[in-house]
Amino acid sequence: MASSPIQHRPVFRFLSKRWLQQGALLAALALAVLACSVGSAAAQGGLRVDYYSSTCPNVEAIVLEEMTRALRLAPSLAAPLLRLHFHDCFVRGCDGSVLLNSTKGNVAEKDAKPNLTLRGFGFIDRVKARLERECPGVVSCADILTLVARDAVVLSNGPTWPVATGRKDGLVSIANETIQLPPPTANISTLISMFASKGLSVKDLVVLSGGHTIGISHCFSFNDRLYNYTGKATPTDVDPTLERHYLAKLRTICKPNDQTTFVELDPGSFRTFDTSYYKLVTKRRGVFHSDEVLLENSVARDYVLSHAGASESEFFQDFANSMIKMGDIGVLTSGEVRKKCSVIN
Repeated sequence: MASSPIQHRPVFRFLSKRWLQQGALLAALALAVLACSVGSAAAQGGLRVDYYSSTCPNVEAIVLEEMTRALRLAPSLAAPLLRLHFHDCFVRGCDGSVLLNSTKGNVAEKDAKPNLTLRGFGFIDRVKARLERECPGVVSCADILTLVARDAVVLSNGPTWPVATGRKDGLVSIANETIQLPPPTANISTLISMFASKGLSVKDLVVLSGGHTIGISHCFSFNDRLYNYTGKATPTDVDPTLERHYLAKLRTICKPNDQTTFVELDPGSFRTFDTSYYKLVTKRRGVFHSDEVLLENSVARDYVLSHAGASESEFFQDFANSMIKMGDIGVLTSGEVRKKCSVIN
């Protein structure tokens, strides 16, 4: 990581005592609280929690094993893998289209500007290759993305939830369609509209924004807030909603036109899934403009304020529910299962 005055503690621990305690508690919570929503929503879409029980019964164990191995070596990969699933589902639904390579006659989603900072494609390919050896032609790339996103959260000390599977892989990936991805510069009305177009509520918006509790961002994603907020490009042209001490700290890290440096989204615990993101937003220390504008809507603001000082259990349950809803967006339940996630069969 680039040098930065923002410090963090080494909090990422696999199979920690806390994680084990959460596992028992949240497994019961998932079964009791989420079973009905998973059963009804997934059944409507043709998805089932036990979809691979006879055709590839070890699929979840294999994904978790590969995730555990990968995150031991590169714990910062958890957030990019969660982001991959989000970027997939918001364009053409959760069909694995974000994984497809560009071709001679088409620029694919992964090569569009909003996706140029995505990471984890090689890891998805590795998981797919192992599953192809275990059960050839059975597990879709779209389902792999969904399972990987869940395990990325779990292995970051976050909640678990039952993942319904049975998605098929899409055949189309078009760069221009990434306009459907909510940008970090969006205002609150735009965010609400974009989420609503995917069947997600204001609550889902603010809950899923809580995913910013893990991960990093490149400076160029928010540098306008530091140097060119209204287009004047003067030293005083800054976002007035950004807390001034935090603004000053960010400006020591991110210089104008910086294309390489990055910062932690949740300084101090950017590898741990918790509620500290909401504490930062209430202090006007959200990195993105799209974080700060959550305070401009009454429903979103009430949720942020409530969870800034509350225990994690309610947020964990809400996040699990919202991830299940997002995982149901535009799924294909008939079609192909790619042999390689980057190309159609």
